[in-house]
Parts: sequence; C-alpha cells; structure tokens
Amino acid sequence: MSSTVLSDEIRRCRLCSERFAQTVTAHEPRPVVWFQTQARILIAGQAPGVRVHQSQKPFSDPSGIRLRCWLGMDELEFYDRARVAIVPMAFCFPGTDGGGADLAPPPICARTWHTRVMNVLDNVSLKILIGGYAHRWHLACRSRVTDTVANWQSYAPSIVPLPHPSWRNNAWLKANPWFEEELIPVLRCRVREVMSQE
Repeated sequence: MSSTVLSDEIRRCRLCSERFAQTVTAHEPRPVVWFQTQARILIAGQAPGVRVHQSQKPFSDPSGIRLRCWLGMDELEFYDRARVAIVPMAFCFPGTDGGGADLAPPPICARTWHTRVMNVLDNVSLKILIGGYAHRWHLACRSRVTDTVANWQSYAPSIVPLPHPSWRNNAWLKANPWFEEELIPVLRCRVREVMSQE
C-alpha cells in the first residue's frame, strides 16, 4: 500500500468519535497525518494538542519550536515530508480532562494504525521517540522517561529517545542538564548526517 492511500484512510478514521464527544472539548476526530514513504527521519510523538488539532500541522506550537531547536532544524526542513515523517501514537487530539490537561492518546489508534504506517516507512534510518508512549511502543520499554532518555547511548545511532519538549518539562530540563549538554549536540549531528543523505 502506498503512503498516500494509507494517509487518506487515516484521515477518514472516525473510530474515536464517541470517545471524543464525551470529553470536555466534545470535539470531532481530525487526524493529523504527516508522512511519505521516502522519509529518512521518523519523529514519533504522543498526540496532537489543541493547537495542532486546529492548524492540522504537527508541532505548530511552542513545543514544536523547542523540538526544532533540539534537532537543529528550521521549519522548511522539519516540515519536508519527503525527509521527515511525523507519526504520533494517536493521530487525533484526544481532548482534555476537567483540569485542562490533555488526555492520554487512545490505545486503539496505535493498535489500528501504527504498525501499518511503520510498514510503509522503510527508508527511515533515524527514529526520534518523544515521550513515554512512543518509548513503550517502539522500544517495548517500561522504564521511566528519565531512565530511558539517560540510557540514550544504548539506542544510538538509529534511535534517540527524548522527553516531551513541552514547557511542562522545564523543571525536568533544569534537573537534568546532561540532556542539553551531552545528548542534544549528538542528536543534532545525527540529524545533519541523515538529512544530507541522498
């Protein structure tokens, strides 16, 4: 199956209509699909937030600014689907709880789509895994995010686990200076290397 056919199928998905209707936001499914077969870098995140739900463009929020800084990529490179696939563990914004926090990505999304998407991304040579949900799926790993990220050298050079780039992780970044001092420079070099491949 081509990535175009699969992308169209995902965009039509309404598996979570009833689930989303019962959230505080009571929204309709709007899958955010951003990949093509020839991509060499996979960015696997959690799920779109409300801003991405509205824009239909992944990481079009402050988290995206920080993530692009970590990767050493500008917007043109980051949003080049021919080189970068952005595949979250759930394609739709899952809604918020009563306190305004984003709900967890519904597992049915990954069960339904993730393996199928990975099967069409056979040119990927670098997987960037953001947050615990992506770590668990791609690494079959149940460790805490901090432990998984601290163990990043075990997965390099083909996989790099990251925390989520959300402002909510500012305290984590301050408590773990090794992340930006040691991991980020290596990540940027690896991204440059893969982006320069023909």
